[in-house]
Amino acid sequence: MTSVIPRNSPIPTKRAKMFTTYQDRQTTVTITVFEGERSMTKDNRLLGKFDLTGIAPAPRGTPQIEVTLEVDVNGILHVGAADKGTGRSEKIEISSAGRSISQEEIERMVQEAEEFAEEDRKVRDKVDARNKLEAYVYSARTTADGELGAKMNADDRERVKEAAREAGEWLEANPEADKDDYAEKLKELEDVCSPAFAAAYGNAGGGHDDDAEEDNDHDEL
Repeated sequence: MTSVIPRNSPIPTKRAKMFTTYQDRQTTVTITVFEGERSMTKDNRLLGKFDLTGIAPAPRGTPQIEVTLEVDVNGILHVGAADKGTGRSEKIEISSAGRSISQEEIERMVQEAEEFAEEDRKVRDKVDARNKLEAYVYSARTTADGELGAKMNADDRERVKEAAREAGEWLEANPEADKDDYAEKLKELEDVCSPAFAAAYGNAGGGHDDDAEEDNDHDEL
């Protein structure tokens, strides 16, 4: 879960964050709004959700979807999502009555956040490690099938594809692995892919491997 408006923000307030897609050719994203202090959605209070449809099919991570949250002077929460590529947008309003929460409940949520802070940090670290491995698997596959892959020798290209395939299967079979397991698998995949990518760039007279190692600046939906 991504925090957009922190607790105790002055009202009125308006915040925006850029997101992107999680799958290739994804044409719909679901915007889900929660209230709470915890890292995982299951531990927070659902306020509302809506779909943004009509996103142009593209590789994962390509679309830019700006999500805006605004709380007006009347306490009404306005949530909007807009696809920068197509101009498609959707929005909802969540009334202050719908967000009514007692001081006792607020104090309970804050206390829980403090109590489970270390546990939540470990969960975030594990999710981050899994996301990094997933992103590298995807990048390795698309790189091997793209222009750089065409510049690899056949053996290197097949090694990269096989390593990415095995890592992807391992991810599917180990959804609850821990942070260190994900990090170890990522290193194993990098050890296969990095030399192959470097050799291909050398053959092409290129430089740094942006395709394989570029960080994704946007959260995925």
